[in-house]
Amino acid sequence: MIPNLIRRFVIMAIAVPLAAAGARKLGDVLEARRGKNRTSNLLRQGADTLQGFGRQKKQQRRFSLSR
Repeated sequence: MIPNLIRRFVIMAIAVPLAAAGARKLGDVLEARRGKNRTSNLLRQGADTLQGFGRQKKQQRRFSLSR
Protein backbone atom coordinates (compact mmCIF):
# COMPACT_ATOMS: atom_id res chain seq x y z
CA MET A 1 0.00 0.00 0.00
CA ILE A 2 2.71 2.49 0.96
CA PRO A 3 4.93 1.72 -2.07
CA ASN A 4 1.94 2.29 -4.39
CA LEU A 5 1.25 5.63 -2.73
CA ILE A 6 4.89 6.65 -3.07
CA ARG A 7 4.97 5.52 -6.70
CA ARG A 8 1.88 7.59 -7.54
CA PHE A 9 3.31 10.62 -5.77
CA VAL A 10 6.61 10.34 -7.65
CA ILE A 11 4.82 10.01 -10.97
CA MET A 12 2.60 13.00 -10.35
CA ALA A 13 5.30 15.17 -8.79
CA ILE A 14 8.25 14.40 -11.05
CA ALA A 15 7.44 12.41 -14.17
CA VAL A 16 4.39 14.33 -15.42
CA PRO A 17 5.95 17.84 -15.23
CA LEU A 18 9.16 16.46 -16.75
CA ALA A 19 7.21 14.93 -19.64
CA ALA A 20 5.34 18.21 -20.17
CA ALA A 21 8.58 20.17 -20.26
CA GLY A 22 10.11 17.67 -22.70
CA ALA A 23 7.10 17.82 -25.02
CA ARG A 24 7.14 21.62 -24.94
CA LYS A 25 10.88 21.72 -25.69
CA LEU A 26 10.52 19.21 -28.53
CA GLY A 27 7.69 21.28 -30.01
CA ASP A 28 9.85 24.40 -29.85
CA VAL A 29 12.75 22.64 -31.58
CA LEU A 30 10.49 21.31 -34.33
CA GLU A 31 8.94 24.73 -34.81
CA ALA A 32 12.35 26.36 -35.06
CA ARG A 33 13.46 23.91 -37.76
CA ARG A 34 10.35 23.51 -39.87
CA GLY A 35 8.12 26.40 -38.89
CA LYS A 36 4.73 26.17 -37.30
CA ASN A 37 3.05 22.87 -38.14
CA ARG A 38 0.52 20.42 -36.80
CA THR A 39 3.05 18.33 -34.88
CA SER A 40 4.51 21.27 -32.98
CA ASN A 41 0.99 22.49 -32.16
CA LEU A 42 -0.02 19.04 -30.87
CA LEU A 43 3.12 18.76 -28.75
CA ARG A 44 2.50 22.17 -27.20
CA GLN A 45 -1.17 21.36 -26.62
CA GLY A 46 -0.22 18.03 -25.01
CA ALA A 47 2.25 19.80 -22.73
CA ASP A 48 -0.46 22.25 -21.68
CA THR A 49 -2.79 19.36 -20.94
CA LEU A 50 -0.16 17.52 -18.90
CA GLN A 51 0.74 20.66 -17.03
CA GLY A 52 -2.87 21.22 -16.04
CA PHE A 53 -3.38 17.56 -15.14
CA GLY A 54 -4.14 17.13 -11.46
CA ARG A 55 -5.20 20.71 -10.93
CA GLN A 56 -8.82 21.22 -10.16
CA LYS A 57 -10.62 24.23 -11.51
CA LYS A 58 -12.25 26.53 -9.06
CA GLN A 59 -15.88 25.63 -8.70
CA GLN A 60 -18.18 28.29 -10.08
CA ARG A 61 -20.76 29.29 -7.54
CA ARG A 62 -24.09 30.37 -8.82
CA PHE A 63 -25.34 32.41 -5.88
CA SER A 64 -22.29 33.58 -3.99
CA LEU A 65 -22.72 36.39 -1.51
CA SER A 66 -19.04 37.27 -1.28
CA ARG A 67 -16.57 37.33 -4.11
